[in-house]
Amino acid sequence: MFMNRRSKEQRTSGDDGFTVFQNGNGRNIERSSLLPSSSATPASAAGRFRGAMDNSAYPDDDDFDTDSEEESDVSGSAGDDTSWISWFCRLRGNEFFCEVDNEYIHDEFNLSGLSSQVPYYDYALDLIMDVESPNDDLFSEEQNEMVESAAEMLYGLIHVRYILTSKGMNAMLEKSKNVDFGRCPRMYCSGQPCLPMGQSDVSRTSTVKIYCPKCEDIYYPRSKYQGNIDGAYFGTTFPHLFLMTYPQVKPAKPTQSYVPRIFGFKLHKSAM
Repeated sequence: MFMNRRSKEQRTSGDDGFTVFQNGNGRNIERSSLLPSSSATPASAAGRFRGAMDNSAYPDDDDFDTDSEEESDVSGSAGDDTSWISWFCRLRGNEFFCEVDNEYIHDEFNLSGLSSQVPYYDYALDLIMDVESPNDDLFSEEQNEMVESAAEMLYGLIHVRYILTSKGMNAMLEKSKNVDFGRCPRMYCSGQPCLPMGQSDVSRTSTVKIYCPKCEDIYYPRSKYQGNIDGAYFGTTFPHLFLMTYPQVKPAKPTQSYVPRIFGFKLHKSAM
């Protein structure tokens, strides 16, 4: 294992919504060579970023803090039998993710093409799968953090594929029933549960949004932590394929809409 996250590492959320890693002696590696230098590393904290394309439009984070965020924070000192995947999905801000089956990840066909997109692919995959190793003290603290970041990115890219399978759809259905993805902020949608989606299938293009199947529009997540997740980890296809797979959960379109008035009189279209 690269790091004992339960006894040697603590993870907290910083003021900017990014996950802060505090390592101990480092995680064991089963390979004898060290990682490449940090100059080869892409943007850190893969999956949590604020793209320039969203900075101007993203609402003030302070306006969207909720009590549920504090309640969903998970300590890095969970039980020793907790897998990396379970730990990752329980972190604050990662409520949109479902747990990908180990069998799905073990099938190399499902991971086709990802090795060229993720730095330190082999190390990141070992971390996700909780692969143990007898070696110790091979990596520096900085290199351990880079592997951890790469693991988050790899899991996100695996996740977007998994949620389009029957097992993945079923897992997301259960989360939807629990309203883990939030509700539509539009008043006339009456709190309709939403679904996560991305505006692009390309990584680091835009952050995750929530799609309302009732008004068929997209919104920013209420949590500032969820708002920093890469939208490519959910993709543009998921919500629509989900509603086709489970048509019984698709709501009727709203029958009401807001009508602007002045002193009780409706405004003519020409005046708007």
